[in-house]
Amino acid sequence: MLISFFVNLNLVLNQILYPMPSIFIKIISREIPAYIIAEDEKFISFLDISPLTKGHALVVPKKEIDYIFDIEDELLSDMILFAKKVARAINKSVDCERVGVMVVGIEVRHAHIHLIPFKTADELSFQRPKLKLEKEELLQISKKIISNL
Repeated sequence: MLISFFVNLNLVLNQILYPMPSIFIKIISREIPAYIIAEDEKFISFLDISPLTKGHALVVPKKEIDYIFDIEDELLSDMILFAKKVARAINKSVDCERVGVMVVGIEVRHAHIHLIPFKTADELSFQRPKLKLEKEELLQISKKIISNL
């Protein structure tokens, strides 16, 4: 009970300190476009427009929470299961050995999981240059992933 109080207090303080909605909220509300590949009442997944590899996607809770470990246990469990479904579809859709999971949370102050298809571990480094994919290629990748969900 006390832990829940502090988690909620932290969420309120984050909203006070960071009142602007994240770019993810703007995607969720369709204020800005995205290559959405999966969505339910709690989560959304879309392609990263500056990916490390082709098929790199993000899984984002619709509830704006800054830090992944501030997410309530049940919601975090559901988020992992949602990510698993998306990762399996990515794995079927792009040429990769596996789909890596990364949580960084520095660039956007809204909890999210990176799903990164890879063949070698060095492809998972955020120090690597980002790919610059054309809109048409992103659209084709998104359609292929959607077809494998």
